[in-house]
Amino acid sequence: MKEKILVFGSAGLVGSAINRLITSKYSENYSIFPATRNDANLFKFNETYDLIQKIKPTCIVNAAARVGGIVANNTERTQFILENLKININILESVVKFPEIKVINLGSSCIYPLDASNPIHESSLMTGKLEPTNSPYAMAKLTAIEIGDALSQQFGHKIINLMPTNLYGPNDNFSPVKSHVIPGLMYRMALAKKNGADTFNVWGTGLPKREFLHVDDLAEAILFVLKNDIDEKLINIGSSKEVTILELAEIIKDTVNFEAKIIFDKTKPDGNPQKLLDSSKINSLGWKPTIDLKEGMKSTYEWFQKNIDVKKTS
Repeated sequence: MKEKILVFGSAGLVGSAINRLITSKYSENYSIFPATRNDANLFKFNETYDLIQKIKPTCIVNAAARVGGIVANNTERTQFILENLKININILESVVKFPEIKVINLGSSCIYPLDASNPIHESSLMTGKLEPTNSPYAMAKLTAIEIGDALSQQFGHKIINLMPTNLYGPNDNFSPVKSHVIPGLMYRMALAKKNGADTFNVWGTGLPKREFLHVDDLAEAILFVLKNDIDEKLINIGSSKEVTILELAEIIKDTVNFEAKIIFDKTKPDGNPQKLLDSSKINSLGWKPTIDLKEGMKSTYEWFQKNIDVKKTS
């Protein structure tokens, strides 16, 4: 009998990648129900519970979240903590009576302390102060981990928290201001190219180091955990490769074929100076990423060109 996977947040970056992967490669063993807001408003407990009871999944993947880049996290702090808390609490409270349902909860590397040693191991969880610009979002994700742990200890639920590094890929939120660094830079460079700009501004010094993972690699990691019935409370999912923001900007510039001088605005915040996950746990279990950053950037930009309308400004 096929395992039935209920995916919350199926219209987003991660949820859509899981849907693509299962329908293209794993449909013989898994059936997927890609839930959207039309199926259940995750801000409402009754709608969330009723959908779970109706679908009766063997596994829930919680990929639903309000997400954004440094600007959105820092300026919409109330929305980020409240909305993500509501989503996580309603999903996890809804499965209290269903300990047979496995839950894969997607978190973020921002849950780790600002001063955690790099590469950041899972044992760094809750050992220090969070990075200030996105602490509300991180607190919501940490709360989900704690609730999941309580369910596991009290009622025997199997809840696996996967902490991916910075993600990118098709179906991302390509906003010039409020998105994560890759889609934000890609959109703004495409727009600047269309406007004929000869300079391009990037926030910060360009010196911070970041790790990036293509969302299709994360989808493969999720299916790897399911197929191998891995039972771990917390697992980092990263590429184990770092680039500076300057190097990243140059890669995107080459991908977009944009000829302009990049200028860094050092009056703007850098965020965490370095954030590299220790992915040795998932690697030792047999999973490793396969998509190179430049290769992944190329396919992401191809999707961007087909799906995002970049309007020239006057």
